[in-house]
Amino acid sequence: MSTNGYAHPETLVSTEWLADHLTDKTLRIIDVDEDTSAYEQSHIPGSVGWNWTTDLHTEVGRDYVDVDGLGELLGAVGTTDDTTVVLYGGNNNWFAAYAYWILRLRGFDKVKLLDGGRKKWELENRPMTQEVKDYPRTSFQVTGQEHPEIRALRDEVLAKEDTGIGLVDVRSPEEFRGEKLAPPHLPQEQAQVPGHIPHAANVPWAQAANDDGTFKSAAQLRDLYEGKGLTPDSEVIAYCRIGERSSHTWFALHELLGYPDVKNYDGSWTEYGSLVGVPVEVG
Repeated sequence: MSTNGYAHPETLVSTEWLADHLTDKTLRIIDVDEDTSAYEQSHIPGSVGWNWTTDLHTEVGRDYVDVDGLGELLGAVGTTDDTTVVLYGGNNNWFAAYAYWILRLRGFDKVKLLDGGRKKWELENRPMTQEVKDYPRTSFQVTGQEHPEIRALRDEVLAKEDTGIGLVDVRSPEEFRGEKLAPPHLPQEQAQVPGHIPHAANVPWAQAANDDGTFKSAAQLRDLYEGKGLTPDSEVIAYCRIGERSSHTWFALHELLGYPDVKNYDGSWTEYGSLVGVPVEVG
């Protein structure tokens, strides 16, 4: 399998590889899609569906399930210490990358992304099904070390906004300029004001992907990010609207290019654009 020059090629699996391992009992294939009904419509055989809004988030407040909650979620699909999770979804894996980042944040490291996700799988006419696989529940506990160093919180971002060094806004140019509050297909709501954090670079997340949903090569990714002043010798903090698109950029920078200090600001514009008295730029 080509590694495309990636620092950590093991974080991805190809559609060819997954097609050859669909019956591997040490794998759990998990569908995480923006459209939470996509799994019911069709999915990769043997995969299970996670609803990103209800499965990965706490019932009250804006945060993610804790280590125990993640253990229960993984145990519900029969995860053991020998299990590797392969995540995939639609739209270049943006919510699959979000789930990947959350699992790593909470200390579950045996996780990979299907390069190209649902899009590439379907383009290749690989099998899809509506059959729901039921795995025996296990009493699984996440025992790995949590990784708070891959998450940026509000105060850290506010401490950097005066220079904007290392901040990358991965939303569309229309959102960055303040013409929209969300992608066009979503309700234009949540943040109280439009715009972006002053001095942040704008590198739309989807520029890291090829037409078939796979990630671009390491050389192409380096040209993309270094061309915007984001270099491996400096800290990078990525943000979008709610943290899912910036998870995709975090994956490209941290996992594929090997940047050592990359954080996802999952509060993103929904939080920053609702704060009172913070600097905001438009245009």
